[in-house]
Amino acid sequence: MSSRWISGLRSVALDVPDLARAETFYTDIWRLRVAARTADALYLRGTGADHHLLALHSADRLAIRHVTLRARSEAALADVARAAVDAGGRVQQALAPIAEPGGGLGLTVRDPHGRLFQVVHGDTQHADTTGEPDRPSRLAHTVLNSHAVEDSRAWIERALGFTLADRTRIMAFLNCASDHHTLALGDADNDALNHIAFVMPDVDAVMRGGGRMRDAGHAIEWGPGRHGPGNNAFNYFIGPFGEVIEYTAEVEQIDDSYRPGGPTDWTWPPGRVDQWGISAPPSAALKAAQRSVFFIPT
Repeated sequence: MSSRWISGLRSVALDVPDLARAETFYTDIWRLRVAARTADALYLRGTGADHHLLALHSADRLAIRHVTLRARSEAALADVARAAVDAGGRVQQALAPIAEPGGGLGLTVRDPHGRLFQVVHGDTQHADTTGEPDRPSRLAHTVLNSHAVEDSRAWIERALGFTLADRTRIMAFLNCASDHHTLALGDADNDALNHIAFVMPDVDAVMRGGGRMRDAGHAIEWGPGRHGPGNNAFNYFIGPFGEVIEYTAEVEQIDDSYRPGGPTDWTWPPGRVDQWGISAPPSAALKAAQRSVFFIPT
């Protein structure tokens, strides 16, 4: 099911109104590390090889800048540029060396509904990748809302080479490599950022992270639980500026033998919202936050 062009999710870039507050939260509590900084931006890494998982830029208000995907080859970048336009999008930034920490060669494409995807190849990767019990290693996935999910799905499939992993009543899960999904689209009346998921070493780390966040005044807004599609354990939180972030572990690994399910394959008994059935549904605060962070318009 692998994309012929995209090997995975590298990072997400956000605008935030207070870089100092962001650094304190994402290093002391969320447990990322500073990989680089500039006068007006902060780049935060996990324990894995990716140069950074979050790029946080100083701005007046919270917004999403782009989702960064890693290309399988330099040639794939030109393929994505052509396919994005053929699918009805446009090239926002032409193929060129990336002039920010992490470097590499890349381009940025915008889909017909305004979402921005940066695609990179040859970016810096870290050699010191020893895992630690309570630190995220990498990003698992990013979920984006869509007021027209099937249109958005078709563009991602045509422009980026993703394939459908599963379709539930409220979400389309899109695959590009061995992780069950790297992008997902939520059925909604908006095109906001739904959430960003960070991979933890194991379920215990997801649970300890929930306790650490609660101690710091950030309630578990949904969880603990285990999803259906993807089979991953989860805890969801609202970050310091209103962004929704997830600790997750045990993401299902799939290959070409996996057969996508439909809405009737992913149903729960009344009162359940996940496999375990021990968590309350997502909080009202979480649902509001999942529709509040938008891409920067042109």
